[in-house]
Amino acid sequence: MKTTKKILLGLLIVFIIAQFFGPERNEGELASVDAFLAETNPPENIQAILRESCFDCHSNVTRYPWYSNITPVNYWMADHVKHGKKHFNMSNWEGNSVKKKDHKLEELIEMVEEKEMPLPSYTWTHTEAKLSEAQILDIVEWAKQVRFKYSLVPKPE
Repeated sequence: MKTTKKILLGLLIVFIIAQFFGPERNEGELASVDAFLAETNPPENIQAILRESCFDCHSNVTRYPWYSNITPVNYWMADHVKHGKKHFNMSNWEGNSVKKKDHKLEELIEMVEEKEMPLPSYTWTHTEAKLSEAQILDIVEWAKQVRFKYSLVPKPE
């Protein structure tokens, strides 16, 4: 057998064995975002946008497509979700201070207005998650209203 064939066969075997291993999946309960939704009170159209464009990476509830079962794609996706939840996690909303919640919404506004969210790598395969100009305006307006509500909360002295 030629050296090239041996190398390719070895790589194929490693690839097949790797399919039996994978990262932990982010498959929590949809109820984990209830506190966020109750507190921020998004209208139905905003809730739909959050479900389609945000929950997968910014909550404990990820909908996994078929290709997420393929190594190394599953590790790449797990890293994206971990990174997204680190910056903004709607499932952990309840434990945050008003100041932190306000800051997270400020960041949300900035990222959505600058079209940095949702990530292009996400919208390549989730075309329904790509935000229209009208959706961007709706999200920003809603987030600003919630921030205004937080500004009315008395600050601890």
